Amino acid sequence: KAMCSGKLQTALLVAGYFVYLLVGAAVFQALERTAEKQEKMAAAQMKEAFLQNFTQLTVAEMEQFMKNLVEAIQNGVYPVGNESQIEESNWDFSNSFFFAGTVVSTIGYGTLHPKTAGGQIFCVFFALFGIPLNIVFLHHVGKMLSLLCKKLGKFLYEKGMRKKKIKFLTLLFFLTTGILVFLCLPSVFFQITEGWSYSEGIYFAFITLSTIGFGDYVVGKQSDRKYFSYYRVLVAIWILFGLAWIALLFNL
Repeated sequence: KAMCSGKLQTALLVAGYFVYLLVGAAVFQALERTAEKQEKMAAAQMKEAFLQNFTQLTVAEMEQFMKNLVEAIQNGVYPVGNESQIEESNWDFSNSFFFAGTVVSTIGYGTLHPKTAGGQIFCVFFALFGIPLNIVFLHHVGKMLSLLCKKLGKFLYEKGMRKKKIKFLTLLFFLTTGILVFLCLPSVFFQITEGWSYSEGIYFAFITLSTIGFGDYVVGKQSDRKYFSYYRVLVAIWILFGLAWIALLFNL
């Protein structure tokens, strides 16, 4: 009964956690998408006006254009390419889910952020409840991984190995396996998908899973590359389980 109850609790926690992220992603998308489209249209009009009159602009007008351009880029709007890019939103469901994951995990790259009053207020309450939920989720996943450690240790002990050696080998096994699964292999994936070098992929993976999150490298942000659907959702899931692996290492 205790085992069944524990499994039910785990299933409910995992389901509740992902439902929380999905609902958050849907709300952020609904609140931010329209405002972002208006910003893109304004940036496109600014670009068109500049191209029509750039030979007659005064120094003050040029300075104002540069300020508007910097502000647009800071808001995630890149006025390059044709007008069809206005329809492509940074707040599609994949990006919104990725953003929700970076909020609750406290990575906070800063490249995508809510700009409407409703989105900012919702973000405060979403993080207020989401960060503790994320801690509970990671703790639970860490406990499940710890049980695997104990089973591995028990197996080695039954083979006649000493406890100190078992502790060392268990730590070594989860360290090397985690480095392979959460750092080395994803870096190859980022190298192919993003066009980064392998060292840049390793750098991004470490900066992300350590929750430093500088924001100098972020997935799915290059306008000249085509990404498959739900690419950033998969990256968000990798982040969540990668954080659980880091938590396990600290426990060990």
